Amino acid sequence: MVGKKALITGITGQDGSYLAEFLLEKKYDVYGMIRRASSENVVRIRHIRQKLTLLKGELTDPLSLFKVVSEVKPDEIYNLGAMSFVKDSFSQPAYTVQVTGMGAVNLLEICKHILPDVRFYQASSSEIFGEVWEIPQKETTPFQPSSPYGYAKLLAHHHTRQCRQKGMFASCGILFNHESPRRGYEFVTRKITDGVARHKLGLVLEGKAPILTLGNLDSRRDWGYAREYVEVMWKILQHDKPDEFVVATGKQTTVRNFVRHAFQQADIHVEFKGSGIEEKGYDADTGDLLCQISEKYFRPVDVVNLLGDASKAKEILDWAPETDVETLAKLMVSHDLKMVGKEIDTGMIRKISN
Repeated sequence: MVGKKALITGITGQDGSYLAEFLLEKKYDVYGMIRRASSENVVRIRHIRQKLTLLKGELTDPLSLFKVVSEVKPDEIYNLGAMSFVKDSFSQPAYTVQVTGMGAVNLLEICKHILPDVRFYQASSSEIFGEVWEIPQKETTPFQPSSPYGYAKLLAHHHTRQCRQKGMFASCGILFNHESPRRGYEFVTRKITDGVARHKLGLVLEGKAPILTLGNLDSRRDWGYAREYVEVMWKILQHDKPDEFVVATGKQTTVRNFVRHAFQQADIHVEFKGSGIEEKGYDADTGDLLCQISEKYFRPVDVVNLLGDASKAKEILDWAPETDVETLAKLMVSHDLKMVGKEIDTGMIRKISN
């Protein structure tokens, strides 16, 4: 029996790597589209590289997309490719719209003409809600994006919806923040857990002990576990009709409390003192400075109150998250302690002398 074929854009990212693993377990033939580059950035998929077929292509280049889609002829397409760092989208708005927004439009239009029966998944984002109209946010909540990344994702979301109305099996998952040990270091959760590991293991960077420097500690996020979220992507395409679903935990945590959870996993209790950009976090036992705030890490416009209602996904797809934010922090800190430990063992960084 020939297995289904799935094409994943963004396969080298956090979500793409977990989804590739998941689909391989389901006996899919998995194809990944990667950007043209002098070397493949395959760290997250290195352990399954030999089980995948990787093809070169660019979301901004319709001809390369045409070649990839026509060569693979997949049963399912998961469009996870994007310029995904929200803060950078403010300094690169045109590029963000071209990759994240028009990239999805390009891919959908090609499918419409040469592969109209494909099942298409678009990775939408909670950032499309922006300055939220209601709490929690659900599928019917009005969209009001407040960043170039948010409105680029909204362009992709709306075009997917339009293709669905025209008869394509085109679905969206509106994913709230989802993290894992495979999260990029530029994202706040990974920055925190890496910083916790470096402090716990007593490192010196540039001649001094590292201090975690962050932006708005009052931002509220609905943080889930990426490994669980790729399952619902698949479930969305197995549903009998195309649709859109919020994917979230329904629980909210501030950045400040994520810092507390992460340090707690390293047996360090953090006390915050001060307010605004003067606020700092200290080790409750030693008084050492652990965390401080810098205005340069604030977004020009921040989305401060994201909280998702995934009841539709639970009712229709029989999906619900299992990992709470404390467990997620534990997974990430444990991983980063191992990663930083390897850096020490190889001499890449040095410990503080007693």
